[in-house]
Amino acid sequence: MNNVMFRVIALISGGLFGIGMTLSGMADPEKVIGFLDVSGVWDPSLMFVMGGALLVFMPAYFLFIKPKTKPLNAEEFCLSTNKHIDSKLISGAAIFGLGWGLAGICPGPIVSSIALGNSDVFVFLFAMMFGLAMTNVLVKK
Repeated sequence: MNNVMFRVIALISGGLFGIGMTLSGMADPEKVIGFLDVSGVWDPSLMFVMGGALLVFMPAYFLFIKPKTKPLNAEEFCLSTNKHIDSKLISGAAIFGLGWGLAGICPGPIVSSIALGNSDVFVFLFAMMFGLAMTNVLVKK
C-alpha cells in the first residue's frame, strides 16, 4: 500500500473515530468525569458506549484481523517485545490515569473536544505536550 493511500485511510479512520467520540459523549469532559465518579453522581452511560464498541470490534477482530500474518500496510507487525511490568510502566499509567480522572480528558478524543469548542482542552493539550517533552528528556538521561 503506498504512502498516499495509507494517509487517506488514516485520515478517514481518524475522522470516523472523532465523530464517534463526539456523538457518544466521550469528548465531553463533564460526561467523562461523571462516568469516573463512581462514589458520587455516577453516569454509567459511557459503559454502554464502550460495550457497544466491543460488540462491534470483537467479531471483526477474530474474523478479519487476528488470522492475518502481516498487516495490510506494512511488511510485519510492530509489537513490543517487552513483557515486563516495571516502574516506568506503572508510574506512566498512574500519571495517565490521574490526568484523565482530574481533567476528564483522554488524549484520544482531544481533537474532537477542540472541535466542540472546549477551550479547556488547550490547557490539557499544552500540559500533555509538556509532559511528553519532559518524559523524553528524563528517559534519555
